[in-house]
Amino acid sequence: MSTAIVTGQPVPGSSLESDLRALGFEVSVASDSADTAILLAAVPADRRVAVVDARFVGHVHALRLGLTDPRFPLAAIPGAVTAQPAGRQALSRALAREAAGGGGTALAVDGLVTALDTDVHRPELGSLVAAVPADPQARNEARQAVAAVDDEAVRLKSAVKSRDGFFTTFFISPYSRYLARWCAQRGLTPNQVTTASLLTALVAAGCAATGTRAGFVAAGVLLIASFVLDCTDGQLARYSLQYSTLGAWLDATFDRAKEYAYYAGLALGAARGGGHDDVWALALGAMILQTCRHVVDFSFNEANHDATANTSPTAALSDKLDGVGWTVWVRRMIVLPIGERWALIAVLTAVTTPRITFCVLLVGCAFAATYTTAGRVLRSLTRRARRTDRAAEALADLADNGPLAGFVSRAMPAPLGSPLLVTLAGVAVLTVSLFSGVTWAPVAGAVVYALASGQALARPLKGALDWLVPPLFRAAEYGTVLVLASKSGMNGTLPAAFGLVAAVAYHHYDTVYRIRGNAGAPPAWLVRAIGGQEGRTLLVTVGAAVLTVTQFEVALTVLAVAVAGLVLVESIRFWVSAGAPAVHDEGEPA
Repeated sequence: MSTAIVTGQPVPGSSLESDLRALGFEVSVASDSADTAILLAAVPADRRVAVVDARFVGHVHALRLGLTDPRFPLAAIPGAVTAQPAGRQALSRALAREAAGGGGTALAVDGLVTALDTDVHRPELGSLVAAVPADPQARNEARQAVAAVDDEAVRLKSAVKSRDGFFTTFFISPYSRYLARWCAQRGLTPNQVTTASLLTALVAAGCAATGTRAGFVAAGVLLIASFVLDCTDGQLARYSLQYSTLGAWLDATFDRAKEYAYYAGLALGAARGGGHDDVWALALGAMILQTCRHVVDFSFNEANHDATANTSPTAALSDKLDGVGWTVWVRRMIVLPIGERWALIAVLTAVTTPRITFCVLLVGCAFAATYTTAGRVLRSLTRRARRTDRAAEALADLADNGPLAGFVSRAMPAPLGSPLLVTLAGVAVLTVSLFSGVTWAPVAGAVVYALASGQALARPLKGALDWLVPPLFRAAEYGTVLVLASKSGMNGTLPAAFGLVAAVAYHHYDTVYRIRGNAGAPPAWLVRAIGGQEGRTLLVTVGAAVLTVTQFEVALTVLAVAVAGLVLVESIRFWVSAGAPAVHDEGEPA
């Protein structure tokens, strides 16, 4: 249990102690700074501790925001400060300085916050009240201000993301926030709701796999229900401040698992309904396109979030357009974010065929990808930002180069050109070889591509457009699997290829969320064990050249199972036991 130390003379009629207990704190009372120091030292080192001025007047939700958010080692609002174990030493040092300086009881908390020698999170309270009145008149005015604002209404409103898609904002959030509150009142956790969303989506995929019209209709309805729960888990996390690294990882990876499992269900349904196996190619193409879109988002953001001189005329124009109401919604809709995309998939599933669903989805996602990537390229060319070493390291981790490319980087340390141009050259050679019609040409193309992969990372990825290198690697690897599986002509090869790309994509998403959580890339042994992106590309091309069609299908299946097994075991081990600081992911725009 967390501990709250209320310092100063108790105020008659104050609900402060009961409010703190309602938030899960064990309350102790200190009369002065010295007494506060003694009580602070007595709190076990693994507990959160808060110091609150006894004169505090404010909303319970203001206290909740200031004292219970797990994401920050130190946080403060007027009249209250809290420290998690990682921030305890800083709080103790500040209290010692305050006591040595002769700080009075009434100034203890304000003095503590001022004396802290590290960053302190200060949540935005908006209309919520948090004050330390100095006299009875000010206290009465503060209490009137508290009564004038419904903190539950503020809490419900803040549970919804401030920036979301049109469909989510107007068709889901108006009622899902109340579902989030219902879950909170019954003690449900965001992770439980996330799991329920996954199970609902898997049932939807199973319905789609029946290949019947009734199954397709049920699949569309269940997919929307899964999305409602997907919105609810994040709103529940914000409503109850139940943030965790594991929760952010589950939310992000389950979103991809739900969507891609649904693609597989649609492809199975098409096959059962008498369709051709090439619907699997459309499903695989949709998964590749969507994954590459996400990698573009991740790479661009990692390259630029801490860059200096991070401005451009393109960004300024975007900010101006955001000031015109209707353009905001149009621009959010045309990038086909998850809400619009899932609604589109659900409706098309219910009223058309899987083939039509995938064709429309591919066209829409291709347009969205072109629009967003072009905008980011323009921003990168005009902002002239200087990338940091951290950004270059993150891009190198996202590249997912394996031992073969690493050997090339060491053997040929002198760059043959800029990382982007070398990458483009390698991808171009590989692409031409895949469509050449010569059996061994893809193998030769993959060798050149592996050399280019090593050369691309021979120097730090700090160029204006070097953030495009990881997405190009993703497109090359996934595209190689798609093209060679499609050319095999065997009905089972494309499903095996789908499984392989899904397993590798999971590894790449896992890499992204480790980087976002400041936990670094996956361990080097894992990258070596699964070959790196260039090693897997070469392996698939060799398999297609030397194996029969049946053997190639088996080889893809075995490779998919091996990659999935390794990355899942290591990923689950890391996220469950790593003890990384709590985070909250607001979700991807796509």
